[in-house]
Amino acid sequence: MTRSGCFVSLTHVRFPSLQTEEDYIPYPSVHEVLGRTSPFPLILLPQFGGYWIEGTNHEPKDTPEADQPPGSASHIKLETNSTAKIYRKQFMGKEHFNYYTMDAALGHLIFSIKYDVIGDQEHLRLMLRTKFKTFHDVIPISCLTEFPNVVQMAKLVCEEVNVDRFYPVLYPKASRLIVTFDEHVISNNFKFGVIYQKFGQTSEEELFGNMEESPAFVEFLEFLGHKIELHDFKGFRGGLDVTHGQTGTESVYTSFHNKEIMFHVSTKLPYTEGDSQQLQRKRHIGNDIVAIVFQEENTPFVPDMIQSNFLHAYVVVQVENACTDNVTYKVSVTARDDVPFFGPALPDPAIFKKGLDFREFLFTKLINAEYACYKAEKFAKLEERTRSALLETLYEELHINSQSMMGLGGDEDKLENGGGGGGFFESFKRVIRSRSQSMDAMGLSNKKSHTVSTSHSGSFTHNPAESPKTPGISLIIPGKSPTRKKSGPFSSRRSSAIGIENIQEVQERSRDVSPNTQRTPDSAHFSQENRSDNSSNHSSPEFPTVIYTCIHTLIAVAAMQGADQHIRSSLGFSILPKDTSTYRLGYLNQRPSDNKTLALPLSRSQYV
Repeated sequence: MTRSGCFVSLTHVRFPSLQTEEDYIPYPSVHEVLGRTSPFPLILLPQFGGYWIEGTNHEPKDTPEADQPPGSASHIKLETNSTAKIYRKQFMGKEHFNYYTMDAALGHLIFSIKYDVIGDQEHLRLMLRTKFKTFHDVIPISCLTEFPNVVQMAKLVCEEVNVDRFYPVLYPKASRLIVTFDEHVISNNFKFGVIYQKFGQTSEEELFGNMEESPAFVEFLEFLGHKIELHDFKGFRGGLDVTHGQTGTESVYTSFHNKEIMFHVSTKLPYTEGDSQQLQRKRHIGNDIVAIVFQEENTPFVPDMIQSNFLHAYVVVQVENACTDNVTYKVSVTARDDVPFFGPALPDPAIFKKGLDFREFLFTKLINAEYACYKAEKFAKLEERTRSALLETLYEELHINSQSMMGLGGDEDKLENGGGGGGFFESFKRVIRSRSQSMDAMGLSNKKSHTVSTSHSGSFTHNPAESPKTPGISLIIPGKSPTRKKSGPFSSRRSSAIGIENIQEVQERSRDVSPNTQRTPDSAHFSQENRSDNSSNHSSPEFPTVIYTCIHTLIAVAAMQGADQHIRSSLGFSILPKDTSTYRLGYLNQRPSDNKTLALPLSRSQYV
């Protein structure tokens, strides 16, 4: 509509924002427009602007195209936050790494890395969470001149990252915490206001003062959803009282694409005699973000009729030929200036026939409107504060639990994660101690002259004269049968998220250990031993080699953080080498195409 009151056919009108009221040329008031001849527009802009309008043409076309169901094409799409679902879909339950650190500008950072094979190309899937947003990218490894370290990977998705290092997450339940944070922005429950506007009503008091429902309005409510009794209602209640009846006795509820929707209908909320503002009604609808305005007759709606800090968007629906077989609805949309445009776009003219196509369009428009409103300044600041607080909580939980797994946390954290203090390492040490002592007693009673002998301190001695000429290297535990050395270049590796590449080097170093060196009861070392059946204790199960793979894995991680000496002294095993600089971390990925193990080494210097 022009300043002179003439109507123009614009599908989407956004007027420029001005700074002060003195800069505005006021738009005609609703009373001025009603003084002219009809038809009137569904929506009038406030006199001093602040809103945009979509869908201003409602003149039917004479061409057959007008009979086509508008908006029924594939253009109708829910605009959801797709990034929030990536971790669950691409990372969770699959081999990947998680890291955390602190950036002076970006705040707490949580970084997820995954090796992917897409088609026949190798990729890095990277996901970086900051207090502002989550960055996600998939980068072909072939595009990289050299394999990057973790900090360099983070810079690939966000150039503003400025940190010296990332710390690995060692908490087994980390994925659950991370996916909970990522999906906090996803909602399957929505509440929308429904305001009944009769002919000539131009104020908030008149809108909230309506008590009766016309047949046309009842028909529209039935189109929206089911009328439900609020008492003991088990679905999404949208803030309504389902116990004491303080918010009325009934409402309108529906489900749409696995999402629950509760409507706050103005005429079904409690009416208070003598209260011109009807606060019982306004406190629910005024706290909604999006509302439907139903017009039975041609009276313009002005967005600033309702004073609310939360309501940011309105979908105005005007009925024609109500309660007939040819019901149609005219639709216009308005929202505050800082709300971005949201789809699906209204057709031209913006007229719909009553039916499933219109229902699909209307509900999609309502849900997309709410997501768009979250990007407005007021809600964006609130979301940023909420996200920052949740990210800080996630960071602290990952840090505390990872430290506890390393045996470096406080006493309370150790009790929570290890049960008896010291975290995972202390728990592991106690288990090995008890098993070693029990097996040591069995070994003393069953030892033979040609097998390993045990002193009171738990050390092992070796008689070279009685050893075979072609010995194998095995890991000896008191009372345990030796672990046989597997053939093949990858005999000491395990297919895990963290691969240790130099376990065999540890075995080679063990040959230099003096056979007469005294060990503590908790100690053990590599020795040469006859592989004949006589050297094994058949009454005891073979000690699982994977336990030692876990030890080396954790020591490698500790070496990167400079905590390897603490872990070594905590465990007390002589099998752990003094020099951990040889350890490297890498992805061990099985490639189905050639059945080869692909190692992407990341050295300690690259991580720190």
